Amino acid sequence: MDIKKHLIITGSSTVSWKDAIVKTISEASKTIDYLSDVKIINQRATIDGDKISEYFVELDLSFTIDLDRKEG
Repeated sequence: MDIKKHLIITGSSTVSWKDAIVKTISEASKTIDYLSDVKIINQRATIDGDKISEYFVELDLSFTIDLDRKEG
């Protein structure tokens, strides 16, 4: 039986929404084991003049709980 936990996290990029998603997942994977799924909840951006200056993504990251992990 797989048990999954969900985290809602927000990331950003000055390049694109795709870059924000990739960077956010990459950073999260440094401290969260067994990442398995991502759902894009929201995308938004800030505008400077007539151009987008920063892209933001809100992600629902899922990871599998390691049921065999020993405490301690």
